[in-house]
Amino acid sequence: MTGAVVAALAVGGCDAGGGSGARPSAVPTQPVATGGTTTTVPGTADAAAWRKWGLTPLTDAPAPPADKPVKLSASGTVPVFTHIPTSQKVVFITIDDGQEKDPKFVEMMRDLKIPITMFLMNDVIRSDYGYFRQLQALGNHIQNHTLHHPPMNTIPLARQKEEVCGAQKVLTKEYGTAPLLFRPPYGAYNANTKIAVGECGPRAIVWWRESMQIRRLQYQTPDNKLRSGDIILAHFRGPSELKGTTMTQMFANLLKRIQEQGFAVARLEDYIQPPTGH
Repeated sequence: MTGAVVAALAVGGCDAGGGSGARPSAVPTQPVATGGTTTTVPGTADAAAWRKWGLTPLTDAPAPPADKPVKLSASGTVPVFTHIPTSQKVVFITIDDGQEKDPKFVEMMRDLKIPITMFLMNDVIRSDYGYFRQLQALGNHIQNHTLHHPPMNTIPLARQKEEVCGAQKVLTKEYGTAPLLFRPPYGAYNANTKIAVGECGPRAIVWWRESMQIRRLQYQTPDNKLRSGDIILAHFRGPSELKGTTMTQMFANLLKRIQEQGFAVARLEDYIQPPTGH
């Protein structure tokens, strides 16, 4: 793995290191959609709502293509992808774990109507499953991020299946839709992870190209630029993890970084075709 990728795992991937031993392919031949109803799109919030959070509105996201660029299969080895192949000037925001449950962030999301994809880990969300139902009700999808957050490439297949299948069962029960995407903690995975994910229900593994810190993005490319279709990693974190910065301040900084480069934010699942029957 390159030094940039290792750094992304160490700093971007849930606060710890751990590698997959393999760089994920840029795009899979098939991907994912799940959890929640598609009801909100960027650009539908008014300017006053953005000013409330110290922001100016982002460019409206274009309508997603009718022919989804990533198509998931119901069988076979699950693909791994870091971005969506698209010429549209859009990026996708994903938020991991679920440790921080700031009610102000729900308010912010209601105001701004920015789509996010949540990869939730049961150990930190079980104290308040309802918090994430509020975000799901806005049209945001909930995906699988294990029960206990272990580096998947350090545990045997049986344990990996317990982590993925266990989380799949809990998330399906709590949120009414079975996740079709999986993100390995720290970005760490191996061949057994693909087997476990495939047997437990999700049909793709999702990596990222950039990770949000407190005020800036950490890039995996030396030119430090966003590209169309990039998947951005952020976390549900609060002042104790963000050196006094709140979740809403961090997210506002993320939107500013996206806006500076002229991108809109689209919903990841709108660019993924789930398998037939899902």
